[in-house]
Amino acid sequence: MRTQSFLPALSALAISTAFLFASPALAAMEKFKATLDGSQQSPPVTTKGKGTATFTFDTTKKKLNWNVKYSGLSGPATAAHIHGPTAMGENADPVIPFKKLKSPIKGSETLTDAQAADLEAGKYYVNVHTKANPNGEVRGQIEKAK
Repeated sequence: MRTQSFLPALSALAISTAFLFASPALAAMEKFKATLDGSQQSPPVTTKGKGTATFTFDTTKKKLNWNVKYSGLSGPATAAHIHGPTAMGENADPVIPFKKLKSPIKGSETLTDAQAADLEAGKYYVNVHTKANPNGEVRGQIEKAK
């Protein structure tokens, strides 16, 4: 009889433990992308430069990872950032500077709640600057990957 009285409690404990250890696996990983070129600069820039950027965003930890690749710029990159918040075609201040400038630029940053909301709303863009184009040579709006 005593064994039966422990059975429901033991089952509840096992189920609770399974949920506790499974919750990190339930974190949503979202993917974003950007295509960089001179036509998206504001004002537009004539350049042979181009690039791509891919992002993964862990919605639980609010950690954004990026991989930005570019080529064909007029010279070495002098700065590169994520700018925002703003709509496509408008300019905004940098919010996340990239520490490494040589392609591919890889890194990560933990976002604030406001930054995460702006990312989700498509209000950020990637910009790579050069000496010939100090306001940016290539740019791409960050959008959810399909």
